[in-house]
Amino acid sequence: MDILKNKIALITGATSGMGAATAKRFHAEGATVVATGSSAASVEAARKEMPDIEVIASDAGDPQAAKILIDRVREKHGRIDILFVNAGIARVAPIEAVEEALFDKVFSVNLRGPYFLIKHALPVLSDGGSIILTSSAGAVKGMPGLSVYSATKAALHSLGLTLAAELAPRAIRVNTITPGPINTPIGAKMGLTAEQMAGFAQMIERLPLRRPGQPEEIASAALY
Repeated sequence: MDILKNKIALITGATSGMGAATAKRFHAEGATVVATGSSAASVEAARKEMPDIEVIASDAGDPQAAKILIDRVREKHGRIDILFVNAGIARVAPIEAVEEALFDKVFSVNLRGPYFLIKHALPVLSDGGSIILTSSAGAVKGMPGLSVYSATKAALHSLGLTLAAELAPRAIRVNTITPGPINTPIGAKMGLTAEQMAGFAQMIERLPLRRPGQPEEIASAALY
């Protein structure tokens, strides 16, 4: 199908998980896709897995890197039609164990970087274009050990509401996807204890389908 034919899509955090699944889906639907990753290893692996997609290394938490990324996309493609702000990290710690470095890192990648990425992208974003943000069920449901992560995702959800109103005169749609547990590599990177893993298992058991979501399901939501 060619639902996205002639569209230019920029997807951050797209070397694995939901971002990679969405990059592949958008490409299959006719879009020219630019995907980003945070490390040289993940970028190289993604280039091999997705040879028809342009994959770029970019630090999602660095506003200056965001400007460089947008400038690069503008110079090569002239515009952006779809901006999927998906990159994010999670760290698990009870509030009494949270150090400033952990707090700053999660807020930089999950909120500060995305905020300024959108700012820099707006002059390049087509009128009538689309911004998609990845939030989390943690934004609306309290989960022990995820106070910092959940706060960033709640802020991102709020940002989406504000931007939807602010950018409406340009007919730019802003939508926020708020997934529950999804089968992605981020879970293995969170450093969960056995007790926390058990808590996540119990949460999954309470879901109507009693299973985590798949990245391809989020890709379908993003396409919609």
